[in-house]
Order: sequence, then C-alpha cells, then structure tokens
Amino acid sequence: MNNVLGFDEDELRRLAGSRSFERGLAYVSSVSAMEIGDWSITATADGTDAYEVELTEQADGLTGRCSCPYGQEGNFCKHCVAVALEVLRQAESVPRHRAAAASRGRQLTTWLESRSRDELLSLVKEHIADNRDLRHRLELRAATAGDDSGAVRERILGLLDTRPFARYGYVEYADAQAYGLQAAEAVLALRTLTETGRAKEAVEVARDAIEALTRTYGEIDDSDGVIGNVATELASVHLEACRTARPDPVGTADWLVDHLLDDLSDATDILLPEYADALGAAGLARAHERAAAALRDNPKGWAEKYLMEQLMRAEGSVDALIALHAADLAPSGATHLLIAQDLERASRPAEALEWAERGLREADPEHGPDSRLPDFVCERYTRAGRTADVVPIRRDVLLHHRSLAAYQGLRAAARAVGCWNETERTRALEVLRADARPRKSLGPTGSALVDALLDDGDHDAAWEAATSGYADGSQWLTLADLTRNDRPADALAVYLRLIGPLLTQTGDATYEHLTELLLSARACHRALGTEDAFTAYMTALRADQKRKRKLTTRLDQHGL
Repeated sequence: MNNVLGFDEDELRRLAGSRSFERGLAYVSSVSAMEIGDWSITATADGTDAYEVELTEQADGLTGRCSCPYGQEGNFCKHCVAVALEVLRQAESVPRHRAAAASRGRQLTTWLESRSRDELLSLVKEHIADNRDLRHRLELRAATAGDDSGAVRERILGLLDTRPFARYGYVEYADAQAYGLQAAEAVLALRTLTETGRAKEAVEVARDAIEALTRTYGEIDDSDGVIGNVATELASVHLEACRTARPDPVGTADWLVDHLLDDLSDATDILLPEYADALGAAGLARAHERAAAALRDNPKGWAEKYLMEQLMRAEGSVDALIALHAADLAPSGATHLLIAQDLERASRPAEALEWAERGLREADPEHGPDSRLPDFVCERYTRAGRTADVVPIRRDVLLHHRSLAAYQGLRAAARAVGCWNETERTRALEVLRADARPRKSLGPTGSALVDALLDDGDHDAAWEAATSGYADGSQWLTLADLTRNDRPADALAVYLRLIGPLLTQTGDATYEHLTELLLSARACHRALGTEDAFTAYMTALRADQKRKRKLTTRLDQHGL
C-alpha cells in the first residue's frame, strides 16, 4: 500500500475489477475540482455527464460513490478509479492538503467560538433567511424544546412529506439525497423528545412517522439506501422510546403486529423480539396470539410465517420452530437449511447437519439444491476434517448450477485434497461446455465456460472457446482487455468488431463506450507499431461521423 494513502493500484483493481480499472485509466485526465479532506476526497469526473465522485478511507478500506448510473448501483466505477489514480499521482501532496483541511476546520471553530452571542445570532438569522430547509429544521428544534405536542408532530411529519421533492409523483434519484437529509432531521427531533423526558410523546409520533414513510417509500428512487437508513433510524428511535416510556404493552403489540403484517413494512426492518423488554409477558403473549391467528388465516403468507418465526426464536421454542418449517419444506432445500441453522444456534450441531444432509438428498433432482445448502454442509465437513467428502458435493453442484461460482467451488475443494488435476479440470470444463451453445454472432448471453477459463488464467483456451462461439460481446471485451499486451493483434480485431455496430448508433452512452473502445484500439496499434494505420482509421471515422458533434467533442477531449 502507499505509505501516505491506504490504497494502491492493486487495491483499486480489486475493488473495481480489471475491466473498470482499465477503463478508469482513460479517464484520469477528465478529473477536476478535486478536494482532499481528512478522510474523504471529492472530485468531478467528466463522462457522459459531469459525475460527482466521493472516495472515503475507512478502517475496513477504501469506498467510493459516484453519481453515474453504474456507481449508483453501488459499484466502484471507472470514475472512482480515475479519481483514485489522480490522488495516487499526487500522493506526495496529500499530507499537505489534509493538513490544510484540518487547519481550515480549526480556524472556523476558533472564529465561531470568538463571536459574541449577538454576532452568532445575527449569523444564524442571516442564513435561515436565505435557506428555507435550515429554517424549518431550526424551527423543529425550537418546537421540540417547547411544550406544543401538536406542533412537534406536524413539523416532524412535514419533514417526511415527499411532495416538495416529487416530480410527477415520484422522488427521483437526484432529489433523494436532499429529501434524505430533511427526513433525518425528523429522527433527530424524535430522539430529542425521548432524551428530554417526552418519550411517551415520541412513541406516538414515531409510529405516525414510520407509517408516513412506509406509505411513500415505494415512490422514492433510493438507489443509495439513504432513505432506507432513515427508515431504520425511525424504527430505532421508536424502540428507544418504547423502552423508556413503557407504553401499554397490548396496544404496542397490536401496533407492531399490524405494522409487520403490512405489505409496506420492509423499509423499517423492525424485529418484534427486540421489543421484548418493553412488551413484557402480556405484550409478547398478545403478539403470539395475533401472529398465530394470522397464520391460521393465511398459512402460506410469508409475513405471517416470518412473524411467527421471530416470536418462536424469542421464546426459545426451537422444536416448535422446526415443526413450523417442516410443515412446508421447499423443494430447493432452503427450508431444510433454515432448520439446520436454527438447530446450530441452539447448540445442536449433529441434528443440524442431519437436516442439511437430508436437504441435499430431498432437493429437486432436476434443479438441484439451493446453493447455500451445499455451502453449509461443505463447511461443516471441512471443520470435521472430512475434506474428501466435499468434492462429490461440489461436483453435484456444478452439474445442477453450471456457473463460474460452482466451478470455483469444485476447484477449491479438489485442490484441498490434491485431486485438482487435468482430468478433474477437463471433466468440469466439459460440464460447462455442454451447457453452452456456440453462437455465430456477439449475442447477449455469454457462457460460464469462458468465465471459468478466464478465471483459471487460461487465456489461450478462452480465446479458443470464444472463437468457437461460446462468448458474448462483454466476454470478448474482457478477454481483449486482459490479453491486450500479449495479443495486441487479436485484441485489436475484437475492438474493431465491437466498434462497428456503434457507428450506426447515437446517444451519450454510445459515444462514451465508443471512445473507450477507440482508446483501447489505439493502445493495440501502439503495441504493434502501426500508429499510422490508426491515424488513417481515425481520419476516415471522423469524416464519416462528422455530423455527430457530441462524439467529435468527446474524441477531441481524449486526443483521438
């Protein structure tokens, strides 16, 4: 690792994957407006749009967030890679930037502390006059400190109102962050009520707040999970208030059961057993009575069954819980696994393994068991020193789930007992080959065969399989990216094949992808010493695509 930063290029490649890392290399020059703080780094990376990137160094490693579509899905994208690479390039100056950020923070604190009460009051008034959100938050804190319960409830529910942020009745991703910041103020206000001796009031308002948010949660693009975190915090505040105020246990049990059986309850992740202290014996008995009645009315209901499971676990009724599960065993073995896990938690490992093994035997022979069930059994076999027994299970998993993960599981198990030889590997690859279908075009579906060969680092065999029709466009691109240095001519042919169809398309995403492929093609020509040929190719391409001004601008930005 870098001695100043907690990451290096190897770590970035691991976080992003080889393809995103390679693509990020081409975007380093597009990084601008970088600010380095104590533990976070923000910057803009120009792609299809100007994307906002934030890198954070935490105890468990580097994390990255980006406003691009791929980044919004939680991936460490090429823009995160580009910013991180630019930080590494400036590594020597990072301590100076961090010291400057810390100094500015101390300077601001010192300055604020030196102001008089009237000066600070004037400063706050100045800012709330221009910032409606800040004014509303401070008004709520003022109301929370007072005695007007109605005003507090009204303002808290107002903070959870999505209408000011909704376009066409829906809170889009671009507005979700701002809404989340506002909604978080409701959590703070509720917590303040409990801490200032008004826990009973907090219980009632928290219920209303939870119900308000769960009704609208499905109308919010919460790709970053910000609103989900607020919902979880609302549930936490409600629990804290219940533990402090000790409201009517039967009424509390009724509210919890009604909420947990509601189709909209997923956002809060409330677990009824966590309320055991607040509910007491009477509340738990009422919850059990309600849950049992709901399950009788709807024996197949997921919410009803899950609620009863929670209560049985809280009561320590392991055998009753097993009976509940055993009454409806899934053909995938997933229910057998739940039983095994419950038995293991109850310190009954032998019975747990028996149920898991039974699940393997009874699983649907056509589709095989849920992949988690073999994992459970194999882990217990390994602990017991039965590593040889793991291999046949992993072979069976590969037969039913012909995927890269299944191949990797068999390879690891066979290596552990020294039987991963050419015969075993060939047999495993043939299973994957039989599942694939050769294609004559760059179709939409690749094969686990190519993925496995790439994972083995057997690039020659991967090229052979791809050439025989077992790869899709994405796998061809991955193969070209991985072997570009060793096989530049072959990689170049792939890039040119992928470029061709894009030349008839339009749109920012198309232009971005096309630019990346052209950069890769240029690298191949450089490795082959045929840069003149690439120059001629680009001249012809530019002439043919001259009407696409956005594409021309992007090509200019990257020196193409």
